[in-house]
Amino acid sequence: MSNATTSKWRALLGLLLGVVARVWLRTLRLTVEVHPALAGDVARRPWVLAFFHGTQWPLLAWRRRRRTAVMVSLSADGTMQARALSVLGFSVVRGSSSRGGARGLAAIVRLLRRGDHDAAFAVDGPRGPYGVPKPGVFVAAERGGAAIVPMGAAVACGKVFHRAWDRFTLAWPFSRVAVVLGPPLEVDGKSRSVSQERLAEAIASANEAAEAILSVRKPIMVRSRWAVPLPLPSTKIGDPKTRSHEL
Repeated sequence: MSNATTSKWRALLGLLLGVVARVWLRTLRLTVEVHPALAGDVARRPWVLAFFHGTQWPLLAWRRRRRTAVMVSLSADGTMQARALSVLGFSVVRGSSSRGGARGLAAIVRLLRRGDHDAAFAVDGPRGPYGVPKPGVFVAAERGGAAIVPMGAAVACGKVFHRAWDRFTLAWPFSRVAVVLGPPLEVDGKSRSVSQERLAEAIASANEAAEAILSVRKPIMVRSRWAVPLPLPSTKIGDPKTRSHEL
């Protein structure tokens, strides 16, 4: 079978997976908590949504506030994944850290600067180590004039793939899931190592907050299309003297 034929079959399979995922995700009972600092001027800017690998499934259930760009690898499996994500409404850019990454990142920056797109990054990808942010998310935010928004998620009933490096979690249909958007983080290119540490802490805090929501059956905040916040100042993660707002 030729490469072109194989690619077509992978794209078709990706289409079918996207349709199945779309139906599956609609069955999930979602609670969303949005930090109050994501109102005001920050709400009018593009966002770079930052999360760890393994939590993608419940995050896909969140109704995004605007069209969102994601980067998918140029591998054969990436063709399938790209088609599935397109079905779910994402703007897909091809590239990875090992191949075509600079070109893909530049495409995401252009979309952010247009003002009608957000972007989403699994910050510790594509091969880990788990929980350690890579530089791409900071470059996209800095060059695209975007705020970084840490995201976390939790699943009440599902399957955790413990043997996978990212411990991917799949929520069963009709399960309760929670998604948390933490306070916005501003990038300071002079303190990248500090930024990486603070972003990792912010995402971990968002994951913990999502788990706390599911540990009590009562939602912490009112659900809405994407946010119900009141204005508070953002956090500048390049400043080591600044502490993040607690959720």
